[in-house]
Amino acid sequence: MPELLSYDFMQRALIAAFLVGLAAPMVGIFLVQRRLSLIGDGLGHVSLAGVAVGVFTGNQPVGTALIFAVAAAVLIELVRARGRTSGDVALAVMFYGGIALGVVLISRAGSGAPANLDSYLFGAITTTSSTDVWVFAALAAVIVTTTWVLRPRLFAVANDEEYARATGMRVTALNITLAVLTAVTVVVSMRVVGLLLISALMIVPNAAAQLLGGSFRSALRLAVLIGVVSSVGGVWTSYYADTPSGGTIVLLTIAIFLVATIGTGVVARARARSHEGKDEHQHEHGTGCGHPTIRHGDHVDYLHDGERHAAHADHWDEHHVVPAGPKEER
Repeated sequence: MPELLSYDFMQRALIAAFLVGLAAPMVGIFLVQRRLSLIGDGLGHVSLAGVAVGVFTGNQPVGTALIFAVAAAVLIELVRARGRTSGDVALAVMFYGGIALGVVLISRAGSGAPANLDSYLFGAITTTSSTDVWVFAALAAVIVTTTWVLRPRLFAVANDEEYARATGMRVTALNITLAVLTAVTVVVSMRVVGLLLISALMIVPNAAAQLLGGSFRSALRLAVLIGVVSSVGGVWTSYYADTPSGGTIVLLTIAIFLVATIGTGVVARARARSHEGKDEHQHEHGTGCGHPTIRHGDHVDYLHDGERHAAHADHWDEHHVVPAGPKEER
């Protein structure tokens, strides 16, 4: 058994990282589709004010942060839906107001407060208690279950809000539900990666998954996989590298995104070169050219030396290799 698994605090840290890595991308994929990638940052800053209120009043900071984040999420969605101001302006107000209130309250909370605030700003996953793990598990279960059940409707609203409204969907209620789920995710994740980095764990795994996935469903599964690998791998790496867990998790997530970006770029370039190679095809296919024809969708392919050639603009494309004789010949 690896050394770090022999410590109770590391076992709790890995469980918390797994829960956050599982839940955050499931909410983030809808934020990316709706171009609200920065809402996590906005709610994180408001949560800072909630943490400061908890520290200032002597209450549990997680509870007050959850109240502030959920209230802000509902408010910003209502403001956006009524169209009195843009979502970006509402987010900016949340940014500055949350930070200002948090700083003012912390300055009045006594000499011990700044140290406590650092653990919420930058994460302190190794201080996760057994109670925290159970709270995280309950909140993560709510996030995952709600997101999975509402997945088709949230997808429809994210793609075309007006069409979803025309079909009778309760768009405002769905948007508020997503905003509340985002707020809960921010609060759950603040002990793992910190309020200043939480948005990265919701957005970057989805950015990488959209490069690799061919559909919404595959992208969602890949995003969850990347989120779990990044979170658990980041905590694991930070233990041996003696680095902050929050920053290590985010850097690992970004590294996966860069690998996906470079890999897909190389594949796209290779396909482009393969496509260019077909321009050198000298034989002109046509009626009576002597090659078997195969109906392929709205056009005809010509079987040539085990390859299927199709006319495309001023060149010939190779669609795929046929190992045996054509199944359908016309």
